[in-house]
Amino acid sequence: MEVILDPAAIGRGLRRVAGEIAERGRGVDDLALIGIRRGGVPLSHRLAALLLEIEGHAPPVGAVDITLYRDDAATALPNPRIGPSHIPFPVDGRRILLIDDVVYTGRTIRAALDAVLDYGRPRRIELLALVDRGGRELPIHPDYVVRSVEVASERRVEVIERDGELWSVISPADGPATVGS
Repeated sequence: MEVILDPAAIGRGLRRVAGEIAERGRGVDDLALIGIRRGGVPLSHRLAALLLEIEGHAPPVGAVDITLYRDDAATALPNPRIGPSHIPFPVDGRRILLIDDVVYTGRTIRAALDAVLDYGRPRRIELLALVDRGGRELPIHPDYVVRSVEVASERRVEVIERDGELWSVISPADGPATVGS
């Protein structure tokens, strides 16, 4: 296992990206954050807290489950675990920031776009990824990235939590990722 981002690097990267988001959008008045279950949800809450520090108020936060929107749902998910989507604000006319932990093929993001559009018609949708690992199969590219790294297809990039802190690691595709003591 190889550490890509330790908790300090994740904190610095999210703070940098929060500044870029506020700068590019001239504030956060029309912004709403939507974390993609599972990995994007804790990141969206951390980002909202950083935007509160920077701008004086936090954008609303929601979560979207993409299980039923996957293009392989019928074949890859014989017993799907469907989590709740929770978007407690109107998306119509808003600037939506989709947040995920790792972007790889682009298929998760395509599914998330479909899910969000079922809630309405945003003015704009942007994408934040903690890690962009390359290997895209669809023409989808994050607007904001904490770290880009090329990873072989037989390896897995994960964001794991240990003792309340997030770590981004590369692990073998067939084994669980752990962070040593």
